[in-house]
Amino acid sequence: MTEKKHQLGKSGLQVLPIGLGANAVGGHNLFEGLQDETGRNIVRTALSQGVDFLDTAYIYGPERSEELIGEVLKEQGGRDRVVIATKGAHKPAEGDMAIDNSPAFLRQSVEDSLRRLQTDYIDLYYIHYPDEHTPKDEAVGELKRLKDEGKIRAIGVSNFSIEQLREANKDGYVDVLQSHYNLLHRDAEQDVLPYSREHGISFVPYFPLAAGLLGGKYRPEDTFTDFRAYNPLFQGEAFVRNLAKVDQVRSLAKAKDAEVAHVILAWYLTVEGIDALIPGAKRPEQVLSNLKTLKVELTADEIKQIDTIFAS
Repeated sequence: MTEKKHQLGKSGLQVLPIGLGANAVGGHNLFEGLQDETGRNIVRTALSQGVDFLDTAYIYGPERSEELIGEVLKEQGGRDRVVIATKGAHKPAEGDMAIDNSPAFLRQSVEDSLRRLQTDYIDLYYIHYPDEHTPKDEAVGELKRLKDEGKIRAIGVSNFSIEQLREANKDGYVDVLQSHYNLLHRDAEQDVLPYSREHGISFVPYFPLAAGLLGGKYRPEDTFTDFRAYNPLFQGEAFVRNLAKVDQVRSLAKAKDAEVAHVILAWYLTVEGIDALIPGAKRPEQVLSNLKTLKVELTADEIKQIDTIFAS
């Protein structure tokens, strides 16, 4: 694959702008009916197509996603051609999960992820969620020590507010921020995205297709019994209005012989500060579909048109 690679923040890590979000690879606690071999095949397909940015986390499984990725990387070889991102902060506590950003816990989490991934370094390590008690510069400071030791290569934070991000980046060590952002949830444009751009931090959005709503596959008569049944975006008149916006993109996608999802994902890559996307996949063929995004070229007028559609 010859598409131009993008650098993640100030890290020096270079990746294809479409990676793989691996929460459905071994994420048995997140999705029903997952098969481990299907998860392995998703990773194998991604690697065979030149995808070089794999995003996982301890909590996907828990642990199983990292383990499956580690198995495939050992089987396939070529560890140095893949940028692995993983995350930690969840700590088992009395049958539940607590959030812990303490330096000691982050260090242990990195060591455990290294073991599960069967590697001696992690390219990008995120603090997955902020806790309520650890100063964020102290948490990031421990990741900096791990970076100096060669155990991680870049530092990320996820789900941090603008105040937490400022504290975390007090010494300029943060390379990547991962947070909730899509055309129907644009809060990040108010603060964290401008801050990230100003400080050379790459912004990696999650939920880019808003649980499928921006993928163009739903109709006004559809109903939901899972978590979407409680999501305001999927309720009543809001749902109908959102689908009408998606339909406006559908005509643009059709003219480009592309799918709505590909056009939406391509739009994000035109936003300054967004250097990579990590769409997920439950089947190997979805990896192939996600990569079609790289073939979509949007004109300045089309970029503005999509922005305007979702501005209200």
